[in-house]
Amino acid sequence: MYLNWDFPYGSRRVPVFARNVVATSQPLAAQAGLHMLRDGGNAVDAALASAIALTVVEPCSNGIGSDAFAMIWDGQQMHGLNGSGRSPASWSPQKFKTAQSISIGWDSVTVPGAVDTWTVLSERFGRLPFAKLFEPAVHYARHGFAVSPTVQCSWASALETYAQFTGFRDAFMPAGRAPAVGEVFTHPEQAHTLTAIAKSRGRAFYEGDLARKMAAYLNENGCELSLEDLARHESEWVNPIGIDYADVRVLQMPPNGQGIAALVALGILHKLNLSQYSVDSADSVHLQIEATKIGLRIANAHVADPACMRTTVDELLDDHRLTRYAESVELSRAAAADRLSNSGGTVYLTTADAGGMMVSFIQSNYWGFGSGIVVPGTGISLQNRAAGFSLEADHPNAAQGAKRPFHTIIPGFVLRDDAPLMSFGVMGAHMQAQGHVQMVTRIFTYGQNPQAASDAPRWYIEEGGSVVFEQGFDASVVRDLVAQRGHSLSTETPQFAFGGAQLIYRLDDGSFCAASDHRKDGQAVGY
Repeated sequence: MYLNWDFPYGSRRVPVFARNVVATSQPLAAQAGLHMLRDGGNAVDAALASAIALTVVEPCSNGIGSDAFAMIWDGQQMHGLNGSGRSPASWSPQKFKTAQSISIGWDSVTVPGAVDTWTVLSERFGRLPFAKLFEPAVHYARHGFAVSPTVQCSWASALETYAQFTGFRDAFMPAGRAPAVGEVFTHPEQAHTLTAIAKSRGRAFYEGDLARKMAAYLNENGCELSLEDLARHESEWVNPIGIDYADVRVLQMPPNGQGIAALVALGILHKLNLSQYSVDSADSVHLQIEATKIGLRIANAHVADPACMRTTVDELLDDHRLTRYAESVELSRAAAADRLSNSGGTVYLTTADAGGMMVSFIQSNYWGFGSGIVVPGTGISLQNRAAGFSLEADHPNAAQGAKRPFHTIIPGFVLRDDAPLMSFGVMGAHMQAQGHVQMVTRIFTYGQNPQAASDAPRWYIEEGGSVVFEQGFDASVVRDLVAQRGHSLSTETPQFAFGGAQLIYRLDDGSFCAASDHRKDGQAVGY
């Protein structure tokens, strides 16, 4: 008898309460982080071990060739690390003049930044030896792991897009298909690569044998990413940006990430006094959607590599500007929305320890398995972050050489009275800013606990500007939004449209409440 891996019944998750916690989108990765905490590591060690393990156990969303961003509360202050890479320096402004898309394939690859992010975070904040952080990932790559249900679904759905690439087929379709739920998948080449990265503290990836293999394979196939591009890569320490909402301050990473979209939306909702409308009412949902449309529009128009932006963050978050945006929102009528991309492949995780350190960390291929380019003999799947560039020549985010593209991935953080209160994120391309708005309003406007906020049904502004409502909304609310206020209702629900949240909330006694989204395979764990 064969088991059916559908899940037809609603289930309830309970948050984890502990002084040391980890929340990730895949259980084995969560356990990897917890293992580091039990062995004397801190929240950064736990985050890195989880992130490295996720490249193996959730390859459909991230990989060794991903980018990453992180926010870290070190016990005294907040730090931001931009681990996104740049486009090949040799790109000319004319390269994509007639292109319709750079979504996947050879020209979609920018310098992968995740490996350097791991190294830099470990050097500055880590307590354990760097190589130890790789032990769980190397074990699962060498000896195998049983594929979890949501990962399997994403893996199988990606084949139509990526099976055209030989390297992908060899690495992730060795049996000519995706692995089944519960099937043990091994990837010895990933084990070898991760071991080389661990021993060299990342230099093998940017200057050594792995770098040479990447550059040679890419250059042979027309990609201009060079050894020099890899060697020049550096993660960048930045100051998070923020806005006051209710009685807290919500923090996001500055551009080139889209976090400003969530801040603009929350700034508008703060001015509209969302708390006067009941949770999940048509009025509340409508105002959240309308504010988020404005936030996404601002991000799409202005966010780029900071060196190329023509409008500053302070200008975009200016109080008078936010007031004008709030005044433009009509309670009785929906405004038009910009077109968005609905593809995504991202993992978000968060950790906290008894010493008070908290980490908000995100790592991404962008589209599923990224570019589809997997370097032979290495297991390195390369992201397709160049797809984040605009093909409009006069746009601040226009594709050009040695430039960081617009990034959808955004870790989130919340402070109260300048002290850390919550680290959180929601995976899923343009769902991320939308998800941040929904988590913050549910918790800090309506007082829902982190697990309930994660469990609640979500809305999603999809690619064409229509709204998708997850099952669980009251039918009368959806009818009101569509029939009375003019929201365009999508007739299709994109796969994984509603993302996946992980949250850690700091309690008054210094312990933590950790929550993990039922839409993913993950879990919150602690001790």
